[in-house]
Amino acid sequence: MRKQVASAFAPGGALSAHIAGFNAREAQLQMAQAVAEVIDTPGSLVVEAGTGTGKTYAYLVPALLSGKKVVLSTGTKNLQEQLYFRDLPKVVKALASPLQLALLKGRSNYLCIFRLEQHYNHVPLQDDQLIQDLSLIKKWAAETQSGDIGELSYISEDSKALPYVTSTTDNCLGKDCPVYEDCHLLKARKKAQAADLVVVNHHLFFADLALKDTGFGELLPQMDVIIFDEAHQLPDIASDYFGENISSRILLELCRDIDVACKTELRDHPQLAKTADKVAQLIKDWRLQFSSEPARGNWREQYQKPEMQQALNRVVEAIDMLYLVMKSSLGRSDLIDNAFERLALGKARLQKLTDMQQTGVSLWFETSRLHVSLHLTPLSIADKFSAIVAENERSWVFTSATLSVNNGFSHYTAQMGLNNAKTLLLESPFNYAEQALLCVPRYLSEPHEQGMAKQLLHIAVRLIEANNGRCFFLFTSHRMLQLVAQQLPDLVRQPVLVQGSSGKRLLLEQFVKLDNAVLLGTGSFWEGVDVRGDTLSCVIIDKLPFASPDEPLLQARSEDCALRGEDPFAAVQLPQAVITLKQGVGRLIRDVTDRGVMVICDNRLVTKPYGEVFLTSLPPMRRTRSLEQAVQFLQQIKQDN
Repeated sequence: MRKQVASAFAPGGALSAHIAGFNAREAQLQMAQAVAEVIDTPGSLVVEAGTGTGKTYAYLVPALLSGKKVVLSTGTKNLQEQLYFRDLPKVVKALASPLQLALLKGRSNYLCIFRLEQHYNHVPLQDDQLIQDLSLIKKWAAETQSGDIGELSYISEDSKALPYVTSTTDNCLGKDCPVYEDCHLLKARKKAQAADLVVVNHHLFFADLALKDTGFGELLPQMDVIIFDEAHQLPDIASDYFGENISSRILLELCRDIDVACKTELRDHPQLAKTADKVAQLIKDWRLQFSSEPARGNWREQYQKPEMQQALNRVVEAIDMLYLVMKSSLGRSDLIDNAFERLALGKARLQKLTDMQQTGVSLWFETSRLHVSLHLTPLSIADKFSAIVAENERSWVFTSATLSVNNGFSHYTAQMGLNNAKTLLLESPFNYAEQALLCVPRYLSEPHEQGMAKQLLHIAVRLIEANNGRCFFLFTSHRMLQLVAQQLPDLVRQPVLVQGSSGKRLLLEQFVKLDNAVLLGTGSFWEGVDVRGDTLSCVIIDKLPFASPDEPLLQARSEDCALRGEDPFAAVQLPQAVITLKQGVGRLIRDVTDRGVMVICDNRLVTKPYGEVFLTSLPPMRRTRSLEQAVQFLQQIKQDN
């Protein structure tokens, strides 16, 4: 296959003949040949392909030419759609590939016809927005072919209506569903099983591996090649799925479904509705034991509080009573039979998540404004995942722009248990020395000191004025983002867009359209965001992205690391922060003609010994400590344009 791959990428080859503006790059061909090799001779390959390498085509071409069955998994639904609707069709057309393709999303992305019918007439009447959204969904349900919720672009991404019209593994009736044959999820899965190449996302892939879902499990065994793009996300996603969790949201939905069943199929059983209502009330009371602000923390510590145990014991006792009351109604209603199974599962999970004697796991909680979820996460997935990789003769490819730390892969391969994997590190083809300037301003306070927000604002205002906006300001905490968001709009003339004010996609569209905006973002804007050209020529990062030391999973991994006699900072915290920083820095230069300034407002890059590890892992940009020089570089870009 290596000859076919070389021929496809060659000047005048299939890709340049059919894709406008295509020019093969040396690193791209190198990666494509390495992927071809691991497909021909099954094993594992880990590739870091710097921004601009063209890694998407580098794995798509050998995957399509191989004629084998391929699963292609990427980080988010947005990237999944981009791959399936934009990149794949171009390559398929260029190679004249006869392969059948399919896009498969997680269960919550498909309309559940049964739940729509069930809830359409039984919703809280006081919520006008909910009723309006349900009416729009009902109208769309009659027209849609795929049932993919992504088509509902005119309904907000966090609409309250969506949980009413989608199913979860817990509340799906499966083959007992009266509209089973028309199920959109079932149709999507059948299409995926018949396909040669299926595009999924990491959450869906690991939900199946952890046997949390059914249906997709029938797909994976047939696959010969598994390719992970954005593979740096895998360790955390896999840890979640190899763990256990329970949330107040799931338990309250269960109570609501019992209530609907009592109003429709079991009107002669008022005691059941009352008991479910009591469970719902006690779950809400339990949520009140936590801080009202959204937070994450150590569940072992929280559970030590007597009032916390008392509130949760009341929930457990009420669930036990509901279990007994429901038992007497089994066989009378499919809805109740399904709810009974979900309740049994919830009971078992709660029991597991209150067992404080377990070792090798992190027990943590997370709260939103209304809900609380408990999580049990294994500290290492290496053994489990390496067993899965070794199970069959398959080809595995792990690729991302950010996998290496200090030019090595040992941190990633150890996390994933990929001890025998081949590795390949490909530098970005961009001329960073000419295209970008890295500035670490002088005279900064330490990140935790009081005056930091004031200094950040001063730096940002200088850069925003010099660059007429066109700037991303990335934060490591919501607190600092909010502090800056409150004051910055009064200090600059340019529009300020703030994460959370509307959906991510909409914010990015506004940013590009305005052409002089400043976008303030945290976590999700550090990666998977591609703004090319002059629209974005300055990225400011508030500080090095070390995870908070009281982040429960990090805390547990660090303790475990110390018990093994290793340095938790060097083995756990530093590599994670380096990979996150590389993602943030990667937002700046997205094309060969892009130019810009990267400003990292953290002295520790220069004053601490570990600063060198960060700098070695970043692209080779020119460096300065002078904010003036950064301002001049931006003004020069403006003049040149």
